[in-house]
Amino acid sequence: MPERGLARSLVEAYLHLDLLNHDGEPGASRQATLTREPDGIVVTLGATEILVPYEAEAGAREEGALFGSGMSELIDPGQWALVATTYASRALEGALFAAADPSDDDLYESVATDWRFAADAVAEALKFFPPDEDELPPDAFWTELGRSVREAEPERLTRQKLESDLALYRKSLDDFHRLHADPS
Repeated sequence: MPERGLARSLVEAYLHLDLLNHDGEPGASRQATLTREPDGIVVTLGATEILVPYEAEAGAREEGALFGSGMSELIDPGQWALVATTYASRALEGALFAAADPSDDDLYESVATDWRFAADAVAEALKFFPPDEDELPPDAFWTELGRSVREAEPERLTRQKLESDLALYRKSLDDFHRLHADPS
């Protein structure tokens, strides 16, 4: 039986599967299966199994924490930074289309969700900073992808840069809601 990862929410489990990039397939997590067990939901894709304890998923929903509470054991800060950038890019592109056709409710929801995911992913990366430190310790990066981000763009992973990104993404979400809200 494969070793099980531990996720704080179903969203985090699915995101982790997508980051593993099974056979180079984007959105691979859509092929995952769910199994209910006494201690939680097991998300399986190929040889990868991730346990999402019922209490963790319920807590995430209750708190409105997309990725769960506490710190991730599956996704490192370099990966979180990449996830944030990906969702922010999608939000920017979608916002251009939303400006051209403000009547598309699905597009509106998609852009708002992308901004929220971008902001929440940055907030996840920030959880890895030791108190009063501006740099992340090298052992915070345990994945090849996370380490490659740190090596290629270390300035991207400073507390100041991530806090700036978080503020930008939250403001962008607020601005998007304000500019495209239904006046009725």
